[in-house]
Parts: sequence; structure tokens; C-alpha cells
Amino acid sequence: MGLRDEGPAAGRAVAGHGQRPLEGQRVLVTRSPDRAAALAAQLRLAGAEPLLLPFKDFERARDQAAFGGAFEALGAGRFEWLVVSSVTTVLALQEQAAARRASLHAWIPAETKVAAVGPATRRALEAAGIGVHVMPPHEHSAAGLISEWPEGPTRVLLPQADIAAPALAHGLSALGAEVQTVVAYHTVDYPADPDRRLAAATACQEPFDAAEAGDARTLTPAEAKAAITDGGIAAVVAASPSAARRISATLSPLGVCRFVAIGKATAAAAEELGLAVAATAGDATPEGLVAAVVRAVQAGAGEIPDLNSSASGP
Repeated sequence: MGLRDEGPAAGRAVAGHGQRPLEGQRVLVTRSPDRAAALAAQLRLAGAEPLLLPFKDFERARDQAAFGGAFEALGAGRFEWLVVSSVTTVLALQEQAAARRASLHAWIPAETKVAAVGPATRRALEAAGIGVHVMPPHEHSAAGLISEWPEGPTRVLLPQADIAAPALAHGLSALGAEVQTVVAYHTVDYPADPDRRLAAATACQEPFDAAEAGDARTLTPAEAKAAITDGGIAAVVAASPSAARRISATLSPLGVCRFVAIGKATAAAAEELGLAVAATAGDATPEGLVAAVVRAVQAGAGEIPDLNSSASGP
């Protein structure tokens, strides 16, 4: 049976549900189950049924010597700043610390300052006992962090994904920083090799109620495409430019399904591909993402969004 026959169509109005503004709507999240739990919980609280279509997964750095060497230099105090751009980077750093029978908090020298690109990364660091000295207050991106960065010469360690854009490193260098980049993990098609996979740790996840998260159904690309074609999915959430590219290649045309981007870079990539961006979440928290989905779906249904109810949480 197609997903369209199991609930309201994507274009149906969602206003008037009080604290459940997405009542009966289906929302496709392009994350793996362990990384989608917090967002799935918030979507359920808003009345939606989350569906998962994992596009990417993460594996440990293949050049462990290079990453390990940079991590040793971090512990020896050779960097004045550690810049962390994702929760997955925190996981990779924690694995390096665990391999040395240390905590990440104990490994990073007290005098080393730490910067985070966004609130999810900040919370992951703080959950590991690490204070964050700089985080962009509004635009959670490389550009946002660069705008907050103190000018002047300083030594920076920037561990990142193998596919990371050079914008952050170049921007910090332009402000006088001596930046050492190192691959902390590899982005691969889902699912990753079980022996190399960086599994999302509970400490690095947004807090959520497991009962609210439920067992979100994972779709195949063919199932997701069929559901979108039938009008059975209200919105799809893309967390990165690479996710936008996969959505364009695998799922378009989206029809009445609304494209919701996390961050300006993802929105720009989608627009370059000809995807209409219905809403962009500047705040990458589960609450911020649900608020963006509410804006997108209600705008598509001709409703005026109630942002107070859309952003509410438990």
C-alpha cells in the first residue's frame, strides 16, 4: 500500500492543532536512525510521523597516523584553538581520547580555547565537559564563525570531514590564524562499514524522550520516491549540501513535498540544483528544525504559521 493512502495528503492544512501543528503530516528526514532520534521525537510532539531516508554515514579517518599525530599535538598544547564544526567531529575526537585511556576533557589543555560552529556541536562538547569560548549566535556556519573570530596570529587545529569545504580554513587563515586541517572522519554512503563506523553516542545527541521518538520507519529510495510522487510526504529535511544533491538526484521532482534546508549552504546548494527551498532553519536544533518544517508546510497549505506553537517542546 502506498503511503498516500495511510494519512492526510501533504497539502492539507495543519493550522488549528494547537501544540501539534503538524498533525497527521509525514516528514522525511535524511539522517540515519541513531542521528535522527532527537528530531524524530520533536516531530512526533508536533503531530508529524517522521520517516527516515539515510543518505550518508560516517567512518573513522583512514589515515589514523595523521589524525592521531594532530591529536597528540593538541594534547601537548601546540594549538591555541580547537575549532569543531560538527557533532561527528566530537565523536571522532572522543574515540582518539578513549584509545589513550583518557577523556577528551582531560586531554585538551586548560589554556586551549574551543570554538563550535553551532548549538548541536556546542552541546556535544559541553556534554563531554568541554567549555566553548566562541560560537556564532545566529548563522551557524563557516561564515558565521568567521564573522565572530578574533583577528590576529594564532595556531588552530581544525579536524573535519574528508569532504569539508575549504571556506572555514581559508576564512580563519585570512584573519591571521595558522590553521592545521586534518581529516577526522570520512563521509560515506549509508550504511557504513560496521568495523569502521562512527556510531552516534548518547552523550553527543540532543536530549529526547525515547517513547516520543518511537521507531521511525526507514524507507528505501524507491519507497521515498513513490511516496513523494503520490503526495504522501509533506516535507523533506536536508542537513547538508550533499543531502540536497542526493535529494535532487534521487527524489525530484518533489511536487507538493516541501524542501527544508538546514543552514544557508544547504539552501544555496538546493537552489543551484533547481529545488525550491520552502524554509531554511538557521537554528539546527530539533526545535528549530521543526519550526522550519511548520513554516514550510503551513505556507504550502496557505496558512499563516504560528511560530510559538511550532517551536514549542516538551
